[in-house]
Amino acid sequence: MKKVSVIFVCLGNICRSPTAHGVFRQLVNDKGWANHIEIDSAGTAAYHVGKQADARSRSVAKQRGIAMDDLRARKVDLGDIIEFDYILAMDETNYADLLEMALPEHRHKIRLFLEFAPQFNQKEVPDPYYGGADGFNFVFDLVEAASVGLLADIEQKYLHK
Repeated sequence: MKKVSVIFVCLGNICRSPTAHGVFRQLVNDKGWANHIEIDSAGTAAYHVGKQADARSRSVAKQRGIAMDDLRARKVDLGDIIEFDYILAMDETNYADLLEMALPEHRHKIRLFLEFAPQFNQKEVPDPYYGGADGFNFVFDLVEAASVGLLADIEQKYLHK
């Protein structure tokens, strides 16, 4: 069985993408697929390289039983785009930045993460960095729904063959 790889990408890799990383990792672990799915996260900018996720993201994660304290911010690079099967951007700007960085043969792997949560009728995971606690909770709601949709897609395409 092929190991499937997923990377979540936002701007600074301290709010949205580590939230997606933590939530999706927990879902994958709960379903017993940890040995079959590689998960990572990164940012399109190097603002916070080496730092933990935003304290507000970690607080909401802890309230929801999601471990994120081990995650550290890093910048996405061309190697990630070549290596990963799913490259999931949190918003249109991240999506455009990833497409610009990618070689033509890898662009098809770049998608907006919320394509996997059509019930929200929303294309972008909003950046909660400058907002209050409600924004972080809303991001978690979006990420949880998209994570379920993403895992269903991976299971259908790769894991049940």
